[in-house]
Amino acid sequence: MDQKPLTIYEANATTILLPPHKPKPTSLTGQTESALTLWESPDQLTEVGVWECSPGTFTAFRDGYDEIAHILFGSATMTTEDGVETNLGPGSVIVTPSGWKGTWVVHETVRKIYTIRTIATS
Repeated sequence: MDQKPLTIYEANATTILLPPHKPKPTSLTGQTESALTLWESPDQLTEVGVWECSPGTFTAFRDGYDEIAHILFGSATMTTEDGVETNLGPGSVIVTPSGWKGTWVVHETVRKIYTIRTIATS
C-alpha cells in the first residue's frame, strides 16, 4: 500500500499576495474582499486560508459551518443579532459557530487567517 508523504504547508499570512479584490456579496456599503485557500482536507470538510476585507459594513451568517479566525491586522466590530458587540484587532481570535448571524463593521482593512469546518450532512 502506497502512502502519500505528509507535507508541511507554510505561508507568511501577513504578506502573502492575495488574488485581486472582488465585490463582497453581503456588503451593505460596497466593500471588496479577497481570499486565498492555503489548505483543504482530503474530505473537503476543513479549509484553512487567508481573507482580507476593505472598510465598511457587511452581514454574516455561518450556515452549515464553524469558523475560527485570527486577526492579523486591521480593526473591526462584530455585532450579534441580539446586539452583543466584540471589538477586533491584531491578535484577536474569534470563533463563530454554525448558525451565528451578525454584522461586521470593518474600520481599517482586516486580514485574518481562518479555519472553516463544514458540518457534514448525511
